[in-house]
Amino acid sequence: MNWGRSGWPSRALGGFAALTFLTAALTSCSGDTEPQPSPSSPTTSQAPRKVTLTVGVFGAPPERDAFTKQAAAFQEPGTDVTVETRTYSGRDQAVRAYRTGDLPDVFMLSQRDLAAFTDEKLTHPVDELLDERGVSFGDDYSRDSLAAFSTDNSLACMPYSVSPMVMYINTDLVNFNKMRRRGLDAPEIDEESGRPEQWTFDQFTAAAQFATRPGKHSRGVYIDPSLLGLAPFIYSGGGKVFDDDRNPTSLAFSDGDTQAALETTLTLLRNAQVTPTPDQLNQHTPLKLFEKGRLGMIAGFRGLTPRLRLNNRLNFDVMPMPKIGRSATVGDVTGLCISANTEHLDEAADLMVHLLSDEAMSAVARAGYLVPSKVSVATSDAFLQPGRQPANAAVFNQSVRAIQVPPLLDSWSRLQTAVAPLLQQLVTAPFGDDTLQDLTERIDEASRTVLSPETESDSASPSESPSG
Repeated sequence: MNWGRSGWPSRALGGFAALTFLTAALTSCSGDTEPQPSPSSPTTSQAPRKVTLTVGVFGAPPERDAFTKQAAAFQEPGTDVTVETRTYSGRDQAVRAYRTGDLPDVFMLSQRDLAAFTDEKLTHPVDELLDERGVSFGDDYSRDSLAAFSTDNSLACMPYSVSPMVMYINTDLVNFNKMRRRGLDAPEIDEESGRPEQWTFDQFTAAAQFATRPGKHSRGVYIDPSLLGLAPFIYSGGGKVFDDDRNPTSLAFSDGDTQAALETTLTLLRNAQVTPTPDQLNQHTPLKLFEKGRLGMIAGFRGLTPRLRLNNRLNFDVMPMPKIGRSATVGDVTGLCISANTEHLDEAADLMVHLLSDEAMSAVARAGYLVPSKVSVATSDAFLQPGRQPANAAVFNQSVRAIQVPPLLDSWSRLQTAVAPLLQQLVTAPFGDDTLQDLTERIDEASRTVLSPETESDSASPSESPSG
């Protein structure tokens, strides 16, 4: 359809002109010069149309409160709109509610859950709706965040926050200036910002050793033995987590490049001298050890920041994930979606545009939990919050470009559960008689029970000969 300069379709403009001409001709023939009331201009004012929109949000209480306040401020000209916000403590609780029939008109969704929702046709594509409303995709949003919610040549949801995994460091235990003075390998300092630049895995190892102080019962580093915890190191070392990034049938831990990346990573993560002892982990979680000043480094997302700020005795900053070969990390990407069953599609799209505005998103970013997907907000003081820890908050924005988007799976939880004991053994326990090759093959085999159960079942079925 062609569009005229006014924004109306050209064919509609032509029809409107013809109708105007015909009306004028009929009036002239009748000789009636009295003005006729227009059917579209009632003599009495009509009451605004009442619409109730529902919106779903999950996250920490301050984050949910800020989001709720911005949703309540939404107004639609000519419409009496009421926005009801449904809040959930976390992603899992929200998804359970959504899938049992409590699906709001506009709802927050993690990229990890996108596959299930698009397969069940629960989302309405948003790209055309937002394009009609003047939302600029190319300039305002990173390509990676848009790719995370792209399916079948359309945008299923609009990215709202994209929090990459980074390395939190205790700056009292990991002091790069002291390391350099002692001749240790430490990251270079950017002359303009005065902040550390990207670092290598060798520098990361040196920092873990430097932070380990037996006299103070402090250890250097903890990395969670999970798929997300190990993925940045695998990707950075040139390996791959899945055998196929679109339709995986197995993990790829036994792949040659992946094993090479793991060999480098495990030299540090399996070093009992620099990682928390079993007794320490029995008494405290790794995060609690970090908060108590007894752990030099821990990987995490932006959501840790407000909690760490509550500890006045803790001095911390963030660094990118260390680089074995190339910059790589994983990300917690969250989007806003529109229900495929909404009865108020236009109003829902207008509400989404409102929630994506600089003003609304900045108000939520100030709570400190999310990394806004919108570039203008992510680079503003609303997110960077100068004068507050971490001083190097721009690392979150820089790391977005290094995010490796995983395949769209509806079985993340089951997959992690299936391989969890083997990943624990890989990182912390003795291999026993197994080699790294043996253990990684067992990890891949366990993953196939989730990712390709039919193939696994067929290959495991014993062939029986008929008894005579």
